[in-house]
Amino acid sequence: MKDILVKVVDLAAQKFGAEYAEARAQKLFKTMLTLKEGRVETAKQGIESGVALRVLVNGAWGFASVGSLNIEALTEAVSDACRMAKAACSRLKNPIKLAEVKAIEDKVVAKPQKDPSEIPIEDKINTTLAINNAILGYDKRVKSCTIDYLDLTGTNYFVNNEGAYIEQNKLYVWSRITATATEAEIFTVSREEIGSTSSYEIFDVETPEKIGGEVAKRAVEQLKAKSPKGGSFPVVLGPNVVGVFVHEAFGHLAEADLTLSGSVLSDKFGKKIASNVVTFYDDGTVEGAFGSFKYDDEGVPAQKTLLVKDGVVVGLMHNRETAQKLNMKPTGNARAEDFRVEPIIRMRNTFMEPKDYSFEELIEGIKFGYYLKSFRGGQANLDGTFQVGVQEAYEIIKGEVGEPVRNASISGNTLETLRKVDVVGKDFELSPGRCGKGQTAFVCDGGPHIRVKEVLVGGSA
Repeated sequence: MKDILVKVVDLAAQKFGAEYAEARAQKLFKTMLTLKEGRVETAKQGIESGVALRVLVNGAWGFASVGSLNIEALTEAVSDACRMAKAACSRLKNPIKLAEVKAIEDKVVAKPQKDPSEIPIEDKINTTLAINNAILGYDKRVKSCTIDYLDLTGTNYFVNNEGAYIEQNKLYVWSRITATATEAEIFTVSREEIGSTSSYEIFDVETPEKIGGEVAKRAVEQLKAKSPKGGSFPVVLGPNVVGVFVHEAFGHLAEADLTLSGSVLSDKFGKKIASNVVTFYDDGTVEGAFGSFKYDDEGVPAQKTLLVKDGVVVGLMHNRETAQKLNMKPTGNARAEDFRVEPIIRMRNTFMEPKDYSFEELIEGIKFGYYLKSFRGGQANLDGTFQVGVQEAYEIIKGEVGEPVRNASISGNTLETLRKVDVVGKDFELSPGRCGKGQTAFVCDGGPHIRVKEVLVGGSA
């Protein structure tokens, strides 16, 4: 493998005039399953392999991918990539340059206790069926469930003409479980995701009975919940909701490509945008976390990147191109979903740093507000506006957690909301997920419980 890839990038530089060339190859074993109400709707398993070729010629990118390791096919593909770059360079106002990085040679080996590729597909189906049975058998009011399962194992290879060569084993196990419940005219939805970069052993911890029971219980308990009052109230956010807020409302704004495209952070570097208790990180080195890896898809080591310190923007997430543009260092955030696409800046494990307060201290003093425990979904815009849906929430009355509410949501302006964070808890939790930005990336997000003095809560008037 190494000889072939080195030959191709050398060819790009020596024959086709590329000032920079890289090859990313992969050979991955993948399983995908979807079950609905105990029926297997999708079951796919097989090996996926190919090579991505990216070149920089006269300051412009060229890219090609091929599902083959045949040297003739790779030679043709790299020639096409260089031709594309040469055609594009005439339309560039500012030639692309890359920040310098150390050329690394390394081999990263995964040693799972239970390798997903060695688990028969029948066993994987039985695991998802067991989750299904735990959900549908929990209560007759639970009417449906859908379980998506994915595992991915194998090796990624990275070579560039600067002397880097990295072999990196990949291992991901992921599942998303969704259940619905109905009673009279009330309809509720409950969702949970689990993920591991360690081993199939995750199902020995998050057993089908445990995860299925949790999802079903949430759906059923929300049936007796009432709608929240609409208006601005103090809220306490659980780690799950904090995570999606940090990821959606702030994290994307701090991806340097989107910052340069005009996100609300474009003129905020070095400025205070949040209260003194707010500190954010994006960290690719958290042991076992779903967004962790040793090297990104430009061969840059993953690191712990400080984004906001005591309310001040101090960092962004970079690839080599944006780091050079902004005179900063690459942070190891360049990631590609697979060999078919180019690497772009993506989050890894994005979270708020915990502080010193207990949950009881966060809710005391709140005469009326809401405890938003678990999120349903969220989105944010480059102008800093956001909306986060909540699937599990409770009233807070006179410093105590009260009755459940359903279909709550919060919305507003990210920077205004961050300035109103006044108390941060001492607990900490990360939740796995998949992030879409044209491509899919495995990520984690989270933090501690936090209190926001005031935020707009959606609900009935």
